Amino acid sequence: MRKTDTLQDNKEVIAELKQKDSHFASIFDEHTQLDQQINRLEKDPIKHASREEEIEQMKRRKLQLKDEIYKIIDKNKAQSYA
Repeated sequence: MRKTDTLQDNKEVIAELKQKDSHFASIFDEHTQLDQQINRLEKDPIKHASREEEIEQMKRRKLQLKDEIYKIIDKNKAQSYA
């Protein structure tokens, strides 16, 4: 995968993987939920200030999930081209 590829660029592969790979579907859903939670908390300055450490932990987890998602996408693409 190119370094500039985004999740949006891979939406067809993601849709396929979500259908056939329950682990992928699970981590993708967790990533999406974390993204939504982080966005909500960051838009609320009072909650953001009081939960900054929690937000940072959520961001680290989200990044771990993103890395795993891209590894699975890359593996799937490699198998498709083999």
